[in-house]
Amino acid sequence: MRILFLCIGNAGRSQIAQAFLERNDEHEVRSAGSHAESVLHPQVVEVMCELGIDLTGRRPRQLEPEADASWADVVVTMGCGDVCPRLPGREHHDWPLADPIGQPLERVREIRDEIACRVDELAARLDGRQSCSA
Repeated sequence: MRILFLCIGNAGRSQIAQAFLERNDEHEVRSAGSHAESVLHPQVVEVMCELGIDLTGRRPRQLEPEADASWADVVVTMGCGDVCPRLPGREHHDWPLADPIGQPLERVREIRDEIACRVDELAARLDGRQSCSA
């Protein structure tokens, strides 16, 4: 399966989700932003580094609606409401997640951990296995 994680800036939530799902060799994964920022949020890089996941070389990517829609089997929007387009013809999930920008590290860790569990649940469903909440 090909999974696209989409948020507004592609500088936090969707980058975290992409990094977690990349550990699963069963799926291809991308992330993008409807209004991509220029750099990842430093707090996001820091809390992922705490888990041994280095995001320092990553850059936000602007959504390319037609190309990304034709590539993805599953699209997950992440707390962006109407700012993120719904790509037609794809399995779609909306995860109402807080934006980590400007949040204290403890809150960013909570957001990271929620994303980790949601990614595990999605991968488990796609792989036909038990998830972290089962």
